[in-house]
Amino acid sequence: MKKSAQSLLFIAVLLASSALSGCATRTGPEPGTLRVNLGSEPPSLDMHQSTDNASFDVLCNIMIGLTQYTEDLHCVPAVAKSWEVLDGGRRYVFHLRNDAKWTDGKRVTAHDFEYAWKRLLNPSTAGAYAFFLYGIHNAQAYNTGKIKDPSLVGCKALDDWTFEVQLDRPLAYFIYLTAYGPCSPARKDIIEKFRDRWTEPGNIVTNGPFMLKKWQHEYKIELAANPNFFAGPPKVKTIKMFMVPEQATAFALYENNELDFIDNRSLSTADIEQVKNSPEFTQYQVLRNNYVGFNVTKPPFTDARVRKAFSMAVDRSIFPTVMKRGQSPLFTWIPPKLMGYSKDDGTTYDPETAKTLLAEAGYPDGKGFPSLQLLFPYREDTGIFVETIQDQFKRNLNIQIGLDNEEFKVYLRTLKQDAPPIFTSTWGADYPDPETFANLFTSYNANNELKYKNPKYDALVEAAGGEQDQAKRAKLYEQADKLLIQQDAALCPLVQAAQNIMVKPWVHGISKNAIDIQFFKDVSIDAP
Repeated sequence: MKKSAQSLLFIAVLLASSALSGCATRTGPEPGTLRVNLGSEPPSLDMHQSTDNASFDVLCNIMIGLTQYTEDLHCVPAVAKSWEVLDGGRRYVFHLRNDAKWTDGKRVTAHDFEYAWKRLLNPSTAGAYAFFLYGIHNAQAYNTGKIKDPSLVGCKALDDWTFEVQLDRPLAYFIYLTAYGPCSPARKDIIEKFRDRWTEPGNIVTNGPFMLKKWQHEYKIELAANPNFFAGPPKVKTIKMFMVPEQATAFALYENNELDFIDNRSLSTADIEQVKNSPEFTQYQVLRNNYVGFNVTKPPFTDARVRKAFSMAVDRSIFPTVMKRGQSPLFTWIPPKLMGYSKDDGTTYDPETAKTLLAEAGYPDGKGFPSLQLLFPYREDTGIFVETIQDQFKRNLNIQIGLDNEEFKVYLRTLKQDAPPIFTSTWGADYPDPETFANLFTSYNANNELKYKNPKYDALVEAAGGEQDQAKRAKLYEQADKLLIQQDAALCPLVQAAQNIMVKPWVHGISKNAIDIQFFKDVSIDAP
């Protein structure tokens, strides 16, 4: 709390001093520097501990994996210069380039990938994304403690430049995983030397286009161009990533030319209405779902009838009008434009049926329903969102749900440790495939905050992930989605998000991809 207050005071002073020094004119670009707003302090820069956007916006610029994404989200070579898919899709052999280096000058080898992937799977790491690698032979058994010997896990360095992965079955989405942050390489010597401080400046070594130069906690992260990057140093020399949680403050910094690029984290609904016709403004759909989650292990949401009633009581069509941020109503979990989406598999708005279900569960007209608080992460624009949800429950179920917000890092910790009966959350695609949504609510996924467990759902998702026939694969995901949303009503999908960004005219190369990750290596800044 104290550090946060100090950082906000600094921002206020910065604005005041800029206004005074600039007199009637505003400042312009800072030579060779991109200035952005993360919105909050990254909980961790350990790629095996992170699950949030703020952390990954940093990580995807300081780390790079076997492959990397193009602007249209295809996987192309990165540290791996090539690879072979063998044994009917059950074995991958990656051939590493020998000019990829860490920021301390050492070469990146296949041993760094073997160490990193097995560290992610090590139960003591408690990595939320360990499930990513469950398709690898013995990976799940090692992660769950059924076997203790990591040498039995089917990923290993055959030599310095050859990394082999053995899968239990073909996985249609596997190559996407090799481009995502948790599957980046890691340095065993650095992590063992510095332990829980290995990600601090001066300790951390990375292999991406940028390197961590400064981390002033609760205020700013500063990245510097990596002179050892195999593709050559990026076009900007420095990235300054500020941590301004208040959208109004961040937007004022942008207007004053103290920030060069902002997104939803820095734009309130009123700001979007004001700037939507500006040439600096862009809005585009992203693969990110907003939903109301139910902890199915906690009453009254242990009863599927209650969950269905709450889901059917929400009129999703009003959110785009109320929020005015480009969202689309969402009735399924797998969003439109991804394989496995079917409009027939989702929930419906039916308040009369919702009331009937609630009465059958023992709460006629809402009577006797326990007093509950809807948990949500604090941000200025989320107030309208949760108040609309609250109004829908009151209007259509005669149930008054309270509202409870927490600072983002605290909120994430609450959901991970002991999620309340009802909460709002979001999930953005880690890669452009339905598996990234469907897998979230499998019983073995560490990010499954609903605590939902259904063996039939697990089986459908696992079958879909390994199915090579695209039509059959789509049908399996459709069945899984229908089970999750219609039959079990484990969550209440609300809207698919849109990203709203503003970019100064002197900035070029900002990415606008559907998984909403910013790769800054191709960004350039016009000279002032």
